[in-house]
Amino acid sequence: MRKWTITSILFFLCLLFLLPDQGRKIHANAEGDSEELVDPPKVEEKLGAVPNGLSTDSDVAQREAESISKRSLRSSAEKFEFQAEVSRLMDILINSLYSNKDIFLRELISNASDALDKIRFLSLTDKEILGEGDNTKLEIQIKLDKANKILSIRDRGIGMTKEDLIKNLGTIAKSGTSAFVEKIQTSGDLNLIGQFGVGFYSVYLVADYVEVISKHNDDKQYVWESKADGSFAVSEDKWNEPLGRGTEIRLHLREEAGEYLEETKLKELVKKYSEFINFPIHLWASKEVDVEVPADEDESSDEEETSESGEEEKEDEDKEEDEEGEKKPKTKKVKETTYEWELLNDVKAIWLRNPKEVTDEEYTKFYHSLAKDFSLDKPLAWSHFNAEGDVEFKAVLFVPPNAPHDLYESYYNANKSNLKLYVRRVFISDEFDELLPKYLNFLKGLVDSDTLPLNVSREMLQQHSSLKTIKKKLIRKALDMIRKIADEDPDESNDKDKTDVEESSDINEKKGQYTKFWNEFGKSIKLGIIEDATNRNRLAKLLRFESSKSDGKLTSLDQYISRMKPGQKDIFYITGTSKEQLEKSPFLERLTKKNYEVIFFTDPVDEYLMQYLMDYEDKKFQNVSKEGLKLGKDSKDKELKESFKELTKWWKGALASENVDDVKISNRLADSPCVVVTSKYGWSANMERIMQSQTLSDASKQAYMRGKRVLEINPRHPIIKELRERVVKDPEDGSVKQTAQLVYQTALMESGFMLNDPKDFASHIYDSVKNSLNISPDAAVEEEDDTEEPDAESEIKEATSTSTAEGDAGVKDEL
Repeated sequence: MRKWTITSILFFLCLLFLLPDQGRKIHANAEGDSEELVDPPKVEEKLGAVPNGLSTDSDVAQREAESISKRSLRSSAEKFEFQAEVSRLMDILINSLYSNKDIFLRELISNASDALDKIRFLSLTDKEILGEGDNTKLEIQIKLDKANKILSIRDRGIGMTKEDLIKNLGTIAKSGTSAFVEKIQTSGDLNLIGQFGVGFYSVYLVADYVEVISKHNDDKQYVWESKADGSFAVSEDKWNEPLGRGTEIRLHLREEAGEYLEETKLKELVKKYSEFINFPIHLWASKEVDVEVPADEDESSDEEETSESGEEEKEDEDKEEDEEGEKKPKTKKVKETTYEWELLNDVKAIWLRNPKEVTDEEYTKFYHSLAKDFSLDKPLAWSHFNAEGDVEFKAVLFVPPNAPHDLYESYYNANKSNLKLYVRRVFISDEFDELLPKYLNFLKGLVDSDTLPLNVSREMLQQHSSLKTIKKKLIRKALDMIRKIADEDPDESNDKDKTDVEESSDINEKKGQYTKFWNEFGKSIKLGIIEDATNRNRLAKLLRFESSKSDGKLTSLDQYISRMKPGQKDIFYITGTSKEQLEKSPFLERLTKKNYEVIFFTDPVDEYLMQYLMDYEDKKFQNVSKEGLKLGKDSKDKELKESFKELTKWWKGALASENVDDVKISNRLADSPCVVVTSKYGWSANMERIMQSQTLSDASKQAYMRGKRVLEINPRHPIIKELRERVVKDPEDGSVKQTAQLVYQTALMESGFMLNDPKDFASHIYDSVKNSLNISPDAAVEEEDDTEEPDAESEIKEATSTSTAEGDAGVKDEL
């Protein structure tokens, strides 16, 4: 029974296979009889998912291929010349031997992100601006064309008009262009290109021909193109697929830049540089998948023969199931390459995560992406926090490792901010200067508020009441972050704390960090003390300076106070141009001998700083070059004043024309004969010099701010003693008056003042030299011989007559 059943099944299968074959033969005979050959219908090959909004018809594809193959500027395009600074920058990039050419991709992605931010911000008040369909998808797309060596980066951002393309990409150089050119010629570091606003031109590190296709809602679609030969062209786009809105940049890569046509390379670069971009970045990537296809006839028959012997051994139950079951078609799995959009950045925004879950490496990567600073330096510090209460916001603040090149240029005039403002995860602005005071504008970071309104203008947002609260909390957190740098720096610890600090594992990493911060941003802290009265005392704790006891290292006010002598009530300081000059100052002689510590302020801004920082921890500041210095009472003070009373009175009269207010006995001198000090609330000698060097200074208006000058004499010095004796003998002696004048002028110079009449001072010096050499004061300078020099006209006439005579003689010789 079993054998008959198997035979019946085999016979039935043979009939099934034979019938289709007969049908094919009949169809072939019919086609052979017809005059025209008709191709059998073809099934389109599976090319993979077609990108939304990027599908093209055959005509568009053909036009694209033609324009790509030419690699020449379109004949109908309007030609322009690059601005000189842009051409200079491009020449540097094209001929660059810089090994890290990867930066071009991060700069293009960063620009695309900025364009998307702008359109999203505009859509808050005008929802129709995004359009419909695919145009509403705010994303960045990267596509490769290996055959034509083209890399394309597209965004659906705000796009550019024809005027924008001409202005932004060629004719008008941004302010950072020349600054970057100077920077790259000195340091050779292209990594900074994004910070100068000229990142687009990094495309010429890898490409020799670039097309920028852009569509703005207010204009037609245009193509900008350049071969980096000093010119570019702009034309209405009639060749490419309509973008709808946004920009597509096509890089025609050089031969040596072939690695950027590899998907793995692009994925690596996006992961490295653009991981924290707030918009999805998609790559048109290939992928191998297993696909089931019908098996061939020969393979299926072989399978049946091999399975026949196995079926004979099966039980009757299995046979009945096979008979009842329907026959399934035979298939096999094969590998097939498909293409689809692959998301490359799926990292959740760092500021939305719990700070405890974010690693130091992630913070560093995020800083590099946020600040467009891709050097190897880590940020000096960061602060990630969530503020709750009446005003809720999340923020991440960073202290950069280096100060920007233009940090203090136009400090009070420019509205610069390095904080990005988000409202409910929507980017609002990176030029919002109401979040931090100017002195903290070196900080990088972002603020994401849930309290601020979304659909209002920027001007209305600046007046919002919540901003004051946000600003107050940001300042406090920023100052805490900076103070933490100092607290964790072993160099900042007192000697008694050093043993504890040295046991920490990260001592090497933290060592010297605050000194680095101070060298980069110390001026900002000083400006903060001047501008921010509320936080003045907190900022004063961050002050650093060198002193007479700091051994060349920076010290703080707290450390100074800890070293103060018993009974010392004032904090002593002196201002000047350099530490070396101040160390030799006569104002320090007595202080040094008595072992007092004196702070050295050598920055011009320090003069303004000390006008606002009047005291610290109940200790008054005392400028040792001004009146009011107290070093304890001397029992002989009264006797000295009385014994030199006649000299001081005579000297004050002799200096009446020099604007000297008084002549006194000094308590600050040890080795110098005298010194000139100023009144307590007037300008010091250093401040006078600073004000006189101002470009628009007005001497007449500065007179009332100049401090009254007081000549302080050292009663123990032999010159002063001798002068006293001479004055007692003959107060009208001319040589004594001249000597007194010379001593005063010398003290004036040594005290840091500028002489009103340098010629008079020089003549006094020469007279003194004559006297020391026993030369008569009446000795005159020997006059030179009074020989007349021929004037220029007579010399010309004589030369002309000589040449004429020589010419005539030559003619005669020839004849």
